[in-house]
Amino acid sequence: MPFTALPLPPCELGESPFWHPTEKRLYWCDIHGFAVHAWEPQTGRHWRWSTPSEPGCCAPMQGGGVALGLRDGFYALDVQTGAITCIAQLPPASHDPQRLRLNDGRCDRAGRFWAGSVVSPRTQPDAALWRLDCRSAPCSLQRMAGDNYTANGLAFSPDERWLYWANTPAHRIDRFAFDAASGSLGARTPWVQFAPPQDGQPYGGRPDGASVDVQGNYWVAMFEGACVLQLSPAGEVLQRLTTPVQCPTMVCFGDEDLHTLYVTSARRGRPPEECTAAVPAGALLRLRVSVPGLPVNFFRAGSGSAGAAQALQ
Repeated sequence: MPFTALPLPPCELGESPFWHPTEKRLYWCDIHGFAVHAWEPQTGRHWRWSTPSEPGCCAPMQGGGVALGLRDGFYALDVQTGAITCIAQLPPASHDPQRLRLNDGRCDRAGRFWAGSVVSPRTQPDAALWRLDCRSAPCSLQRMAGDNYTANGLAFSPDERWLYWANTPAHRIDRFAFDAASGSLGARTPWVQFAPPQDGQPYGGRPDGASVDVQGNYWVAMFEGACVLQLSPAGEVLQRLTTPVQCPTMVCFGDEDLHTLYVTSARRGRPPEECTAAVPAGALLRLRVSVPGLPVNFFRAGSGSAGAAQALQ
């Protein structure tokens, strides 16, 4: 079965989709559209909330609402009113919002929000991996890793032994040993290396956003490669699913049985023929798959922790 496009307007740069199990809605970000979206398959209803800067990632919040990674830090979106409030700003000494913004991210099972950043221009590998823990007051915000240009592909293995993290321009996915109890990282090792563009050779793309299924397979959108790859825990390609758009950006598993693969894509900077195609660049795609994914993890914030996060500045 081929991918089908959802009846929604294309995104400039769709990212960070997740399936909300109680609301039964799909959420996602449009980074360069400065918006967060939600769609309800049962009714076809579509919501859009504007953001003050680029929303690089989003996650559901325990108790309601959506946690966001914006240019300069972490925020909470009230989906009833559209109000956006700050949870924790990143320290300017480590994160210059003129050069850096938060990008791909998700929560771990304990409710900590992890998000990587992207640097522009890409002259130094200053992009980093941040961990926000607000389960008790005050919030803890910590820089966990660096040496990246465009952080993507953040995902956790089902047994919580590994944290995956991609460096998109380097065409590489790394993984860290992960201690779920403490939220600490161990050794970082290269996991999968893809070939960069080569004259006369077909280009397979570079790793963007990803999700993991219940068997521990890693599904990654290959930007400019017009495909999604399913990789085994050993890093072997199990499937290559061709997408009708050249630049898929991130995948998630959704619907009540988590057997539907949702894929966001990019429109910004693509040629006119891709933007006017039957399935246009920036479309949101779906496909039924045989292996279900893992459910989304919720961001957890204890009483008073959001306000206390401001003391981190």
